[in-house]
Amino acid sequence: MNDRHSGAGAGDTEGRPDPEAATSRDHGVTLAASTVVHNPRPAVLYEHALSNGEGILAGSGALAVDTGVYTGRSPKDKFVVRNAASDADVDWGPINQPMSQAHFDTLLADMQAHMRSKRIYVQDVQAGTPEAYRLSVRVITEYAWHSLFAQNLFIDTGAQHDDPDWVVVDLPSFTADPARHGCKTSTVIAMDFLRKLVLIGNTEYGGEMKKSIFTALSLDLPRKSVLPMHCSANEDESGRVALFFGLSGTGKTTLSSDGSRRMIGDDEHGWSSDGVFNFEGGCYAKVINLSATAEPEIYAASHRFGTVLENVKVDATTRSIDFTDISKTENTRAAYPIDFVPNASETGVGGHPTDVVFLSADAFGVLPPISRLDVDQAMYQFLSGYTAKIAGTERGVTEPTATFSACFGAPFMPLPPVHYATMLGERLRAHGSRVWLVNTGWTGGGYGVGSRISLSATRTLVRAALSGSLDDAPTTVDRHFGLRFPTAVEGIDPTILDPRSTWTDKDAYDSAAAKLVAMFANNFQRFEGSAPAEVRAAGPH
Repeated sequence: MNDRHSGAGAGDTEGRPDPEAATSRDHGVTLAASTVVHNPRPAVLYEHALSNGEGILAGSGALAVDTGVYTGRSPKDKFVVRNAASDADVDWGPINQPMSQAHFDTLLADMQAHMRSKRIYVQDVQAGTPEAYRLSVRVITEYAWHSLFAQNLFIDTGAQHDDPDWVVVDLPSFTADPARHGCKTSTVIAMDFLRKLVLIGNTEYGGEMKKSIFTALSLDLPRKSVLPMHCSANEDESGRVALFFGLSGTGKTTLSSDGSRRMIGDDEHGWSSDGVFNFEGGCYAKVINLSATAEPEIYAASHRFGTVLENVKVDATTRSIDFTDISKTENTRAAYPIDFVPNASETGVGGHPTDVVFLSADAFGVLPPISRLDVDQAMYQFLSGYTAKIAGTERGVTEPTATFSACFGAPFMPLPPVHYATMLGERLRAHGSRVWLVNTGWTGGGYGVGSRISLSATRTLVRAALSGSLDDAPTTVDRHFGLRFPTAVEGIDPTILDPRSTWTDKDAYDSAAAKLVAMFANNFQRFEGSAPAEVRAAGPH
């Protein structure tokens, strides 16, 4: 990678509009009337962000920002333009909501008019490491820190794109009009696959930019026989690759950030005929309760110059960082280049996975800490995308809420989920990848009764699985979920391996397990007409 944090460089000038550099005519976006800062380096973006009042400087050198009302993505405000490029393929519904071409064109015209009085930042970046599957992306932002976020999370080559594949326009101060723009609220994230253009308005959350391009790749790459995946990936010294799928809070980034393995990437990957590859050039780590002891790599990266801290509490006087403060949100984040991680892969590519790990934070406390899946079970769990979240923070509320997100990333998958699951199943069979379901949630009872499975225990189990030491371990089958799990693992108390044995009240366990089984079955009904019979039969009973 280039030395991307050395300060100002070529192209960091500000003031005179540059129509040629700042215009994407094929996408319908023209910035010639705006003041443009083109491809600024981090030091310049720091200066602008601080002078604009967008954030404050933490004592560690990181840039701390507040994302306002939106501390996470706004999936109900995301739309796809229904036209010739999307109509036949997109899985239309509450996730992929349609927008008319006329409404999108009006939105574009209004956002362009809004930009004319603004200082605009332009970053030319890439998504996808191999050249055969790479997208060039121009990210146009109103905020300097958003431009730094894009530089961190995408692949920064320092090169200018004369004709980018995709353009993203992000204007937090633009307020959408539902009647005029065909959206639901004053916030909008709209994608046009024909123009290859993303328009984002009235939200400051940085993740909308990167997830929009992931959505673009998730429609484009299957046409090239590449499976897009919402997962992290790492490899050992022998090049044996592991994938980690999981929804927010399940430990995807934490478990893939293993100092003994090279990190390929922490969030988005493709699986081609050559192996896996990273879509991004950075990491977007959840940092609630982050500690140097439990997660040293992420902790160190979160304290560096160039890192963007979203909604992390920074003391106004001492400028010290408090990762335990959740007064704003539990979804606190650190966005930093992947080369801030000392064991990051220099290429962002790896071979075909030997192991695929599905992570679920089961707050019901009924899933085994680790179990081995066959291919049909893997496809079932992939389509289910299960985790559980705590229902609320009010005193006395202990009932967890099941969350199902197909492919462990439904909001970013424009094709029908069974299409992605079929591609996964084909690759698992072709390459003999082992598949594991790992519960990073509760044991000995559900939330409020049991305790969270320790990170050290989960790490030991995952390392044992990836090393192959569980291949010949004694196993038994759970009677509720049909999951085969080991009964003995070196370094692990055997009593925690069987979830039922950890509950004092066995009847209560059976009741909780039956309840979750019913939730799985109810969720899977939407795939009854499209999933193969053997996959439907692989679920819990």
